[in-house]
Amino acid sequence: MKISGSVALVTGTNRGIGRQFALALLERGASRVYATARNPSLIDIPGVEALRLDITDPASIAEAAARAQDVDLLINNAGITTHQNLVTGDLEKIRLEMETHYFGTLGVVRAFAPVLAANGGGAIVNVLSVLSWLSFDGANAYSAAKAAEWSLTNGIRLELAGQGTLVTGVHLAATDTDMMAGWDVPKNDPADVVRAALDGIEADQLEVLVDTDSIQTKAALAADPAILYPQTVGAGS
Repeated sequence: MKISGSVALVTGTNRGIGRQFALALLERGASRVYATARNPSLIDIPGVEALRLDITDPASIAEAAARAQDVDLLINNAGITTHQNLVTGDLEKIRLEMETHYFGTLGVVRAFAPVLAANGGGAIVNVLSVLSWLSFDGANAYSAAKAAEWSLTNGIRLELAGQGTLVTGVHLAATDTDMMAGWDVPKNDPADVVRAALDGIEADQLEVLVDTDSIQTKAALAADPAILYPQTVGAGS
């Protein structure tokens, strides 16, 4: 997959990582970049084609796919966080996390898979998270939804291999975006995240681990869960 000359569509481009994706794609020579958001008037990037796309609205997805029939690179970036736990959290907000990260991403993939096939296969990038592999008290709804999106990524990779579509999952820890504005922790630069992701696509990587936290967390999945969740040791005894 080559960025130069590609036609890309990025979801959630009005801010943060999505905005950086659109900028970097233009810098790397993409011939067209569809920059999408629920409110396209918020997109302020010269040189892109702004489209309305609400990934939780099937009609909006269908309209965007009908407009962007030349896409060969789909970047699923749009997401939310509602800061909900699973046992005591607001169930509607928990459902919204799953509707966005899992069903929303799946809806976009289903709409654009035939477009990618018609244009030679291309690539899909799903922006995931270190929390795909790690639950975090206070954001367990987000972790569950991102874990589901990780599984989705693996599944569509198998299903779309026959049409020549590369499917790349990008995992990252805390990154300096509006979503993380209230957290006083070390954060990735969004430009570094996007650079790693686009380099990974061009290297045909199935998975991009952006930072040390993501690398270490994935490695820890093979160990005893007590290593990832030491605060649970002794519970119930």
